[in-house]
Amino acid sequence: MFPLVDTLGFGTPTDYVLAFLLGIGFGFFLESAGFGNANKLAMQFYFRDLSVFKVMFTAIVTAMTGLVVLSSAGLLDSSLLYLNPTFLWPGIVGGLIMGAGFIIGGYCPGTALVGVVTGKIDAMMSVVGGMLGMALFSETYGIPAIARFYALETEGLTGTITLPEWLGVRPGLVAAAVLAVAVAGFWGSEWAESYHARKTAQA
Repeated sequence: MFPLVDTLGFGTPTDYVLAFLLGIGFGFFLESAGFGNANKLAMQFYFRDLSVFKVMFTAIVTAMTGLVVLSSAGLLDSSLLYLNPTFLWPGIVGGLIMGAGFIIGGYCPGTALVGVVTGKIDAMMSVVGGMLGMALFSETYGIPAIARFYALETEGLTGTITLPEWLGVRPGLVAAAVLAVAVAGFWGSEWAESYHARKTAQA
C-alpha cells in the first residue's frame, strides 16, 4: 500500500523485496515488545497490561500524522494509496468474528505468525484455525445469501470512504480529533494499569 513503485519508479520485484524486509522488521519489533506471547496480549482484555493498545494506537497516530503532513506539503499523492472499499455491515460482522478469535486464541494474525516463528504451539494452532476459517469462507462464498451480504452496500457508505469525506471536514481536523482520543486513551490505560496494580498489591 506504500506507493514506492509509483513515486520512486521501483519495479515490482524491488517492491516485493522491500515488503519482505519491512515484514521482517515488523515481526522483530513485535517479538522484542513481547507481543509474540499470548499471555501478554490477553492481559489487555483484563485491563492489566495495555501495552498492545498503546503501541498500536501510537503507530496509527504516527502514520496518520505523517500522511496528513506529507499530503499537505505536496510530498505525497494520497490518491496513490490503496484503500479497501467500504462495506459497513460485513466489516462489522467480520470485526466481531476476528475480535472473538483474538480473545479466544490470544493472538491476532500478525502476532500469531511471530509466535509461530518462535515455536509457540498455541500460535501455530491460531494460524491453523485462521487458515481453516479462510478455507471455510472460500467454500461458503458461493452461497448466494452469503455472497450478497459480503458485497452489501450501505446507503451513503459505498465505495472507498474516508472519515474526512464521510464527515465533510478537512483531514487535519480528523487527525486532531484522533490525536485527542489517543491522549485520552493513553491516560485511561495508565489509570487502569495502576488501578489493577494497586489491587494486586493489596491482595
